[in-house]
Amino acid sequence: MQAQTTLLVALASFLLFAFSVAHAESGLASYYGYAKAGKVGELTCAHRTRPFGTVLRVSYSGRTIQCRVNDRGPFIRGRIVDLSVPAARALGMMSAGVVRVSVD
Repeated sequence: MQAQTTLLVALASFLLFAFSVAHAESGLASYYGYAKAGKVGELTCAHRTRPFGTVLRVSYSGRTIQCRVNDRGPFIRGRIVDLSVPAARALGMMSAGVVRVSVD
């Protein structure tokens, strides 16, 4: 019984670790300037697979922001997230346009 409990705890720990690591991504981010559903100034983003309402941590050049998924995209190869203008401004990527980020 003790061995089964230990095995179950180890399996649960592994699955929790694998699940959290599986959602970490790095790739290119861009921003969109067209109006989307959301409050003015709200930090939002588009992601292909994350559920709507999910809050992502996006990091670039020593800055990290939290933005809410409210759209699908980007649909350009190599890009993993599209940020709203307020989110891009908070991240400091406005002049670059497209930057390499990490998303958790």
